[in-house]
Amino acid sequence: MIRIYLLLLVMMTMISADKKPIKIIFFGDSITEMGVHQNGYIDLMQKRLDTEKKADDYQIIGSGKGGNKVYDLFFRLEKDVLSQNPDVVVIWIGVNDVWHKSTFGTGTDFDKFVVFYSEIIKKCSDKGIKVVCCTPACIGEKTDNSNPQDGDLNEISKIIRKTAFDNNAKVIDFRKAFLEYNLNHNKTNSDKGTLTNDRVHLNDLGNTMVADMMWENLIVH
Repeated sequence: MIRIYLLLLVMMTMISADKKPIKIIFFGDSITEMGVHQNGYIDLMQKRLDTEKKADDYQIIGSGKGGNKVYDLFFRLEKDVLSQNPDVVVIWIGVNDVWHKSTFGTGTDFDKFVVFYSEIIKKCSDKGIKVVCCTPACIGEKTDNSNPQDGDLNEISKIIRKTAFDNNAKVIDFRKAFLEYNLNHNKTNSDKGTLTNDRVHLNDLGNTMVADMMWENLIVH
């Protein structure tokens, strides 16, 4: 009986040793790039994995670059994502595709955005990688529809939702969540300071909110 127990124990240890963590790559722009910094949303997720004894079950990697638009992700997809053989890729892009239209004149037309975004999903899916799509959160936090890019940001969020649906990908709807939160908490109708530092990049509360939503959608409970 003892020998059988020892054999089972050895087998369970071997199975546990062979188990590979689920590799998740967060793929995006400066918001994702900053997510790996102290108290960024990716850093907060890693700390929670450590606290909840799940660090051996997940490997989370940030792959964000400031200023990136959807076509930048497309062109660095092979090197920064596919070559690492992740199990899941979280795509969070769209702010610069809208924002850069007015600031630099180099935004992305909606029809071109769809093409690049769809190809990113397809290339990941062809490799057996699960895709999670995120809508852009905000460019300004005013609640009366007076942020200059609200219209385009809403439109590109619709495109992401539909493209994800058409390709059987999951959606984390930060656009909807941020709008709802600001309606309830941004009582002074400020364009920043509730969930962002500068209208776009997350403050501590914004990072916590994003980390919680990512966790709920990505980590098995």
